[in-house]
Amino acid sequence: MRALQRVEDFTPPLEAAPARAAAAPPAHVGQGVTPLPLPVATPTTPSLWRRFWDGRGAMLLMAAISIAGVLLFWQLATHYKLDAYIRFNNIPTPAAVLEKVVEVNSSPKFITNIGISVRRILLGFLVATVLGVGLGVLIGRYRLVRGLAMPAMEIFRPIPAIAWVPMSIMLWPDNEVSIVFITFLGAFFPILLNTVHGVESLDPVLLRAARTLGAGEASLLRHVVIPGALPHIFTGLAVGMGVAWVSLIAAEMISGQFGIGYFTWEAYSLISYAEIALGMITIGVLGLLCSGGIRLLAKLAMPWQAHSGGKA
Repeated sequence: MRALQRVEDFTPPLEAAPARAAAAPPAHVGQGVTPLPLPVATPTTPSLWRRFWDGRGAMLLMAAISIAGVLLFWQLATHYKLDAYIRFNNIPTPAAVLEKVVEVNSSPKFITNIGISVRRILLGFLVATVLGVGLGVLIGRYRLVRGLAMPAMEIFRPIPAIAWVPMSIMLWPDNEVSIVFITFLGAFFPILLNTVHGVESLDPVLLRAARTLGAGEASLLRHVVIPGALPHIFTGLAVGMGVAWVSLIAAEMISGQFGIGYFTWEAYSLISYAEIALGMITIGVLGLLCSGGIRLLAKLAMPWQAHSGGKA
């Protein structure tokens, strides 16, 4: 019987050493591999549908479909006298309102009422913008101003603008000034609070960097604080414009003698349904134009926003 070989007497074969060298891992994955040439990217022309969808034409088409849908529902509901909890028995048809548009435009009364309301909203909104942005920057920037002003602002802020009508009649000698004051109150607090929030949300690194570069307080406000707070300021302007229109129409209905709000309320008193609808549509169009003007100003004041926004 052959004796078993002991471990201490075992000698490895000569070819085992190169095998261990070949099994050594490479320095990195892909070492020694010649990369294949990448395909050259060829510019592709977007399809006609893609260009239309990405362009302004698609937005105009969707807006037209949205408005046409509302008009179609209005026409069908009034034509068939829809009475399913919401009653369309006395609502005028779109054609009746269109006839009223031609009728009221034949006299200067309707245009005069629109001009008076536009003048009131611009005056009140302009004063609210100047005071709201100015006081908002001071409150957001300086602790002393915040401590002295904000408690009083928090007391007045929950009071609806329409609740100020009796007080404003006693405060101001002219009814016209009272309505402008009510409009101002409606726009003031949204602008103020959004400006304060914009100033407080500034990145402290920007302020320290400006200080390091030698910026004084005036230069800091002009070049860092106000530009940094502009997105919040324009948000406050957009919200304030909507609240200002609500306040103006309510004030004109209660104590006005002219204006589109008074025109609508007078039509209700005279049971002129077509004029009621015309007044409401006019208010909506005027509000839409004002909001469009604010968005246009925002694009002009913040051109960098056009490059940071995404498309859904």
